[in-house]
Amino acid sequence: MLVNATQMLQSAEKGHYGIGAFNTNNLEWADAIITAAQEKQSPLIIQCTSGAMKWQVSFKIVSEIVHQLVEEKNVTVPVALHLDHGSYEACFACIEAGFTSIMYDGSHEENFQTNLDHTAELVKLAHSKGLSIEAEVGGIGGTEDGVTAQGELADPGQCRQIADLGVDFLACGIGNIHGLYPANWVGLNFDRLAAIKAKTGDLPLVLHGGTGIPADQVKKAIANGVSKINVNTDLQVVFAEATAKYVKEHPGFENKAYDPRKLLKPGREAIVARTEELMDEFGSTGKGWD
Repeated sequence: MLVNATQMLQSAEKGHYGIGAFNTNNLEWADAIITAAQEKQSPLIIQCTSGAMKWQVSFKIVSEIVHQLVEEKNVTVPVALHLDHGSYEACFACIEAGFTSIMYDGSHEENFQTNLDHTAELVKLAHSKGLSIEAEVGGIGGTEDGVTAQGELADPGQCRQIADLGVDFLACGIGNIHGLYPANWVGLNFDRLAAIKAKTGDLPLVLHGGTGIPADQVKKAIANGVSKINVNTDLQVVFAEATAKYVKEHPGFENKAYDPRKLLKPGREAIVARTEELMDEFGSTGKGWD
């Protein structure tokens, strides 16, 4: 059942559990993530960046894949198809392609006013079409789709200004980064999270860069207002590890081990298993009808 992400995240915020937002890269990826959600009876946000879209040719193809999987697999839990780290232009493309939710990442604009102006415009457009919308304050560290940020602590006052525009959920930098975390990472800044929550009330907050954050810190973030946890690198790693193991175990590709259905199967199964583990960790298992 494809829906926007507003109601599921409001329920998560009230219930103090998190909903995973898992990035898709192709058909196998989307199928694995959706399979895990149905098995766990968990609400799901499946999302795509512009970079992953290019690999799959277009946002329309990404949308059709997800829509058809949800229909053909008779998925009963709520699923939102979300644009991750979208530019101003990408938001319009995803609305046209049939996404049910968008993210406008204005944190990399030349100034905060541009972020405000574009967010205000896109909030009105998204809501007029029944979509949910995420915005961002404070660049998330690391590199995402070729955009690199050192990782900022979002300004609580700016978070309040963006929240007042009517966004449905808000990404804010609290020391988190994209990709694998370095050994000298100092951890999430919970004082800043508390200050942002004090300014934004019951608005669901988003934790980008979910891969590698210790489970206890993720759970503490959820308890203190984070409702959406983004996961991308984690699934890429388990997919790569499972695929590499398969290739190592079949050096001569005997018994048609080169068949892409055999080659991709271990990675797909690893994505299902890891997604299910994270749904348990975030607390969304069994919450498909909250």
